[in-house]
Amino acid sequence: MLQDIEPYLACPHCAQALTRHERSLRCPAGHSFDLAKQGYVSLLAGDAHTGTGDTAEMVAARADFLTAGHYRPIADALAEAATALLGAAPSAGGAGPETTETTGSPQDPDGPDGLVVDLGAGTGHYLAHVLDALPGRVGAALDISKFALRRAAKAHPRIGAVVCDAWRPLPLRDASAELMLNVFAPRNGPEIRRVLRPGGTLLLVSPTANHLRELVDALGLLSVDEEKQRRIDEKLGPYLTPVDQRSVEFTLRLSAQDVRTVVGMGPSAWHTDADRLAAALAALPEPVEVSASVTVAAYRRPR
Repeated sequence: MLQDIEPYLACPHCAQALTRHERSLRCPAGHSFDLAKQGYVSLLAGDAHTGTGDTAEMVAARADFLTAGHYRPIADALAEAATALLGAAPSAGGAGPETTETTGSPQDPDGPDGLVVDLGAGTGHYLAHVLDALPGRVGAALDISKFALRRAAKAHPRIGAVVCDAWRPLPLRDASAELMLNVFAPRNGPEIRRVLRPGGTLLLVSPTANHLRELVDALGLLSVDEEKQRRIDEKLGPYLTPVDQRSVEFTLRLSAQDVRTVVGMGPSAWHTDADRLAAALAALPEPVEVSASVTVAAYRRPR
């Protein structure tokens, strides 16, 4: 719930702490942000543009595809990596982790209570899966799409959902996150470093050139270039140290409706002509076997 992550939040205007006042969050400087009835809060600056966020239709398609379990191996790989990094902390039965040590404040880089942040969380699917593996942790789902965060706010009882822009200062306090996730989403190296605790880790999932290649070829979808992972490493290099990388590859068996859904949930949804897509879909076998291929990479903030 949103209240679980409130101690970690920061005002997007002045970076001061936010506290709850009835149905809003306020900072000492007087900036105020109303809590949406759907369970999320928007911490966008007033001049922010939300036009790049996923539409309601894209979010619905993503929810359907992920709920069907098609990308379960990716979620499992993230949960496994998160557990290896943080361990399955004992459940506190509530908001924060249970520990025999003194609990630090959100700004204390040595405290044990750092949260899990999903930058570009979408519906909260992957964050929820990771939190299931880390029962003592709370999670912040960050995304620019309010349609996505309406779902993320309900994806897990320990998720707090926040609308924000990944390319601007994130509305989180310094060194507040012990783990960050970034799955098929924009990444802001300086802000990821600031929000991570020293020694904290980013788990980043990116598609390879083989991801959905059968659909890319048959339907004319946007492709992934062969140098994507190298470019990611270069952009994050000044801020984080790469520490691990693994490939996750599996085969999907998709119906025609599944194919429509996977096209509609991703960036190709902005660039695909509906009539041309329908004609190309009609030419595919059903079910069609499709390659899923991603890289799960870990990057650490130096101590």
